[in-house]
Amino acid sequence: MTDAAPNLSSSAPRARRPRPKVVTLTDSAADRVKAIMGRAEKPYAGLRVGVKNGGCAGQEYVMEYAETAAPLDEVVEDRGVTILIDPKAILFLIGTEIDYETSRLSAKFTFNNPNQTDACGCGESVTLLPAVLEA
Repeated sequence: MTDAAPNLSSSAPRARRPRPKVVTLTDSAADRVKAIMGRAEKPYAGLRVGVKNGGCAGQEYVMEYAETAAPLDEVVEDRGVTILIDPKAILFLIGTEIDYETSRLSAKFTFNNPNQTDACGCGESVTLLPAVLEA
């Protein structure tokens, strides 16, 4: 009987656990994005979501058509919508749910973001802290 060491190089690679999505969409938001993208002048690769500096609270959410995915974009598929996220915005958006709300006087996309610590009075800008990732 021999006690040979197992050959680790020939074993199958260990499966990685799935990563959570950086952002998710509610049904309402997904339906609205699909309707908007369906009426676009040309086909797009998806919806680009990000964060930029600006506004009285310091940062603003950005949504726009994405013609192509950049090499380092985080690509999220949710409810039939492709969302492209700039790598610089990922830590600010982790855990965010995008919703589409309608009221008697307005209709808008809203961001339910656990990393948001403040917002200006007009609702156009926010203060975001990078997410703290667990080890």
